[in-house]
Amino acid sequence: MLKQLLCYFQYILPQHLISVLMGKLANATTPWLKNSFIDYFSRAYKIDLSEAVIQNPHEFQTFNAFFTRALKPGMRPVDAAASTIVSPADGKIAQLGQIEQQQLLQAKGMYFNLSTLLGGQSETAALFENGHFATIYLAPHNYHRVHMPASGTLLQSIYIPGKLFSVNRMTSQLIPNLYARNERLVLIFETAAGPMAVILVGALIVGSMQPVWMDSPIRSKKIEISQPAEAIILKKGAELGRFLLGSTVIVLLPAGGLHWSEMAAADAPILTGQSLAILKQA
Repeated sequence: MLKQLLCYFQYILPQHLISVLMGKLANATTPWLKNSFIDYFSRAYKIDLSEAVIQNPHEFQTFNAFFTRALKPGMRPVDAAASTIVSPADGKIAQLGQIEQQQLLQAKGMYFNLSTLLGGQSETAALFENGHFATIYLAPHNYHRVHMPASGTLLQSIYIPGKLFSVNRMTSQLIPNLYARNERLVLIFETAAGPMAVILVGALIVGSMQPVWMDSPIRSKKIEISQPAEAIILKKGAELGRFLLGSTVIVLLPAGGLHWSEMAAADAPILTGQSLAILKQA
C-alpha cells in the first residue's frame, strides 16, 4: 500500500523541477560532491564496474559520465545474423507482442495508444499498424547507452514533451497511458525489414535523452519534428544515444513475418545485442 501511495504521489510532484535540479547535480564536477553522489549510488544499486572502460568510480568527471559509462570492447557482442533484430539496451523486457487496433500492452489489463505514443502523427502510426512492439525497462544499475536493433537510415525524429512519471513495474501497473504521457524521443529508421521506431521514454529525474548525432540533449516545450540534413546511417549494434539517468526504450516493427526469440518474454532479462526477434524472411 505504501508503494502505491508513493506512486500516486507523483501526480502532485513538481516532476520537471526535480529533474532539472537532479540534472544539475548529475553534471556537477566538484570532486567531493560528484564522488559522494557516485559512491552513494554505487552502494545503493550495487554497481559493477568490472565491464566498464573506467573502473575507478572517482575518475569519472561527473555523475552523468559515470551513469552513461562506456563498456570494454566485446562486452556486448551483437548477434550478427541478418535475420535477427537485437535488443537496443540492457534491462528487462516489460512487455512485448503485437499492436492490435492501435493498442500496445502496458501491463495486465492496461493499454496505451500507438498514435498518441508517436505524438499524434497519424502517417507515422500507420507504418506500424498491426505491427510488433517490445518495451525494455532499464533499471538504475544497468548499462545506459542505447544501440541500434537493426542497421538503418534515420528518416525522422519526433521529440514529444510530457510528464516525467517513474517507469518502474509498480508505476506501469498503476499509471494509465504511462509511456504515452511521459516525455519521449521517437526515432524512425528505414531498415531492410521496413520501418523501425526506437523510442526513448523519459522518467522522473530523467529529462535528458541525447542521440549520438546531437551535441546536447533535446529540450523543448512543444513537439519538435525534424528530418536529418545529412544521411545518418547506423549499423546494427552501433550506439544510438543515451539516457542521462535511466528509463525505458520501446521498439516498434512493422506488420509481417517475425517471431520473438526464445529468450524474449515479459519479465525476462536481456542484454544489448542479444537476439530480440527473428525475421521469418531475411
